Amino acid sequence: MQSNEYDLVVIGSGPAGQKAAIAAAKMRKKVAIVDRRNEIGGVCVHTGTIPSKTFREAVLYLTGFSQRAFYGRDYAVKENISMSDLMVRVNRVVMREAEVISNQLRRNQITVVDGHARFLDANTIEVEQLNSPSMLLLAQHVMIACGTRPAHNPSIPLDGTRIFDSDQIIGIEELPRELIVVGAGVIGLEYASMFAALNTEVTLVDARPTLLDFADREIIESLMYQLRRRGTIFRLGEKVAGVAVDEEKGRVNAKMESGKTLHGDMLLYTVGRQANTDLLDIEATGITPEPRGQLKVNKYFQTDVPHIYAAGDVIGFPSLASTSMEQGRLASQHMFGTPSELDPRLLPYGIYTIPEISMVGHSEEYLTKEKISYEVGIAKYEELAKGQMLGDDQGMLKLLFSPETFKLLGIHVIGDRAAEIVHIGQTAMSLDAPIQYFRDTVFNYPTLAEAYKVAALDGLNKC
Repeated sequence: MQSNEYDLVVIGSGPAGQKAAIAAAKMRKKVAIVDRRNEIGGVCVHTGTIPSKTFREAVLYLTGFSQRAFYGRDYAVKENISMSDLMVRVNRVVMREAEVISNQLRRNQITVVDGHARFLDANTIEVEQLNSPSMLLLAQHVMIACGTRPAHNPSIPLDGTRIFDSDQIIGIEELPRELIVVGAGVIGLEYASMFAALNTEVTLVDARPTLLDFADREIIESLMYQLRRRGTIFRLGEKVAGVAVDEEKGRVNAKMESGKTLHGDMLLYTVGRQANTDLLDIEATGITPEPRGQLKVNKYFQTDVPHIYAAGDVIGFPSLASTSMEQGRLASQHMFGTPSELDPRLLPYGIYTIPEISMVGHSEEYLTKEKISYEVGIAKYEELAKGQMLGDDQGMLKLLFSPETFKLLGIHVIGDRAAEIVHIGQTAMSLDAPIQYFRDTVFNYPTLAEAYKVAALDGLNKC
């Protein structure tokens, strides 16, 4: 091969791009990965998953949130928490994670090209570099993993100071006393719950009448109940007509189509995301993007052009880092002759609100709609010794299973470490283990994992 010719060129160094590149390199393919950022890792590392989840851990620690059941509602590790206090932890973790990814790519002999990629044709990619001449990369296969950015609305004048999106939030200089969050998707709910834990008065606005329709209703109702107890106000079924800053009072005014006007120190706008495909001149490949720039792919993550694949947020739902990693890996396997498929039934979802939510499999609403018979087993954290130790008396594990075959149909958890313990149920589902497995298994005591045994006994008693 010529020096600029590669078996695979990956555009984007986020979770999907990383794993696609590494999987191809493990098969002894010549791989280059292009990212327009100076630091590797993409949105996931620098403005998305890693910063937001680290921010959450800092909030939980400094506010003493999990300890208030024992030491009182006014307990805090640090009084007068500032944004800089929270960002110390965020910056350290982001820097370390970027180093880990860079080392992985280096160990696998993947060429990293820093610059802005755009297609000249379906096999030729030009990379515009900041301080160097443009490079041409010739690719036998291409993986588009360019990610997304927050979608903007002309009626929401983002200034990054009082009105900002989810990428800008970690750059604000001070914590708001009152925060309006427009958009109650996963990102909006996560940040709303974090600021509520910081004693910020949060108003959450969304045009939809219900939250997170893909999640179990009972779990979402529990989340809303706990957020309301912390003072969060929900304005569902409301649309924002316009937003303006009152410079004299230093306030943000959000006018609703219903005639209401909401007031706050700051406003966070988190309504949808725009794929970065509009920056790639992708039409030169013969691919036509979907609305908001998303790419349509088949079950092997191929686009309409067979040698061009796409994975991660750029192909839409579920837009989770964990799922994107597997999509990237499976795409590389298919393009180089070792295909396997992703079982959507076994994809876990982690929603890092406070409290945490996680799920795998179907919800009660889906099973009811599809006329699938099911039974429910529930374990409440307040019944578990470990739940009492952690100070979480609102958590819950919910098992959905068939009363005929006893096979698991869905696992739903809300509460401390939900995204960790959901994998016990995920493993049982992947092995087609019946719910009796949990009844007959000895779990360490005291643990949250014990909830599976309690929930299994509860469900079997109903049968």
